[in-house]
Amino acid sequence: MTSSLMLLTMTLLLGFIYPLATTGLAYLLFPRQASGSLIYRDGRVVGSELIGQKFTDPRYFHGRPSAAGEGYDASASGGSNLGPTNKKLLETIAERLAVVREENGLSTNEAVPADLVTCSASGLDPHISPEAALIQVPRIARARGVPEEKIRQLVEQHIEGRQFGFLGEPVVNVLKLNLALDALR
Repeated sequence: MTSSLMLLTMTLLLGFIYPLATTGLAYLLFPRQASGSLIYRDGRVVGSELIGQKFTDPRYFHGRPSAAGEGYDASASGGSNLGPTNKKLLETIAERLAVVREENGLSTNEAVPADLVTCSASGLDPHISPEAALIQVPRIARARGVPEEKIRQLVEQHIEGRQFGFLGEPVVNVLKLNLALDALR
């Protein structure tokens, strides 16, 4: 009887009361983030700051490759779990490297940032490094008929610094950057 009462109490406390309290507190203190950090354009949701999207058009910045389902599928979040010496991983990276070089007019001896050819651990990363964004500037400038310097300035304006000033590396949110590209006139 005591164990059944304890099970019921803990189920109510940890299964219902605690989750409702923390969710309610999150919505109260951080309503935008608790709602998914959604990005709106013309009154409709175009994405989230937290989940990447696949961009393939040469007029847009391309993000990190995704190993999540068919690409950026939040229900299939996760990496490939392939090790650094795995033949399939090495072949996949070589293929991605060839595509990045071809799309951006890079020679075989030019360095390509790793985040353009490797997936993140979640497969949902919405960010790329500033170097990965800058390497794409000439392609986007050509495709849009805009001076490279204007696109480069846009990238520099969208660089987000280290979290709390010391965690991680500077990054660029690809969706926000592409929305800013579309806003250029």
